[in-house]
Amino acid sequence: MKVLVTGGAGFIGSHIVDALVERGDEVVVLDDLTTGFAANINPAATLVEGSVADETKAAVAVKGCEVVFHQAAHKAVLRSVERPLTTDTANTHGTLNVLKAAADAGARRFVHASSSSVYGGATTLPTPETEPLVPRSPYAVTKLAAEHYCRVFAELYGLETVALRYFNVYGPRQRPDATYAAVIPLFVDALLHGRAPEVHGDGLQSRDFTYISDVVAANLAAAAAPAATCSGHVYNIAPGIAASLLDILRILGARLEVTPTPNFVATRAGDVKHSLADASAAARDLGFHCTVDLEDGLTRTVDWLRALS
Repeated sequence: MKVLVTGGAGFIGSHIVDALVERGDEVVVLDDLTTGFAANINPAATLVEGSVADETKAAVAVKGCEVVFHQAAHKAVLRSVERPLTTDTANTHGTLNVLKAAADAGARRFVHASSSSVYGGATTLPTPETEPLVPRSPYAVTKLAAEHYCRVFAELYGLETVALRYFNVYGPRQRPDATYAAVIPLFVDALLHGRAPEVHGDGLQSRDFTYISDVVAANLAAAAAPAATCSGHVYNIAPGIAASLLDILRILGARLEVTPTPNFVATRAGDVKHSLADASAAARDLGFHCTVDLEDGLTRTVDWLRALS
């Protein structure tokens, strides 16, 4: 099967590419390499270098593909607060552009990377997909808009679409030196180099951390599930287990045999206090559930970052 992975040079996308290559698919990557790394791309994949917002590049990349895994996005909440127009171009227009290219090319299915940020500060924990959506950042707004575009394309154009709301993905290839690095690699890097890890707020904010291999498995499940069950729908992807930032530091400190001494700073704009998924719909409709527990995932992440440093 020929498939397209947008953002295939990035953290999540490159892992999806590896899994697809390993199972024997012909893989095309569309990536402008502004935040991804060419070195992440499996050598068996074909790279089309360009933006998802570029109509010509998207049409070239998706030609002959049966499935599109749309991972490309400007992912950072803070960046979206600072640069909302750029985020909208990549995330909203970029998604619409790739959806249109996929429909025009006769692709069967479009699996879209959405985000738990669409919930805002959900009052129901664990949070089901039916929870009212109140996004609190431009990034979250773009992800919600993209979900609606996916549903509309399933209803109007016959393109099967599945949107996956990721909850705080972490693991190897998530780098601490990125401009808007995620919290886990930043914590590990600080502890490895004897610095005080920076904690925004009081550290008691909790997240449903999801290991990268589980996200890959969710994408493969979403591509294969019966259209009658899942097309046009959205699914939470997470273990359904909350951990605070201080919990993460405690586990990392034990793995690295250090005692973390956090530097507490101001809460970041757009952040929510607690995030926890009800992932039962993905289990029901996609036959998917997470299998990597937090301590195992953090150990694997520490091992990769230790080797990187």
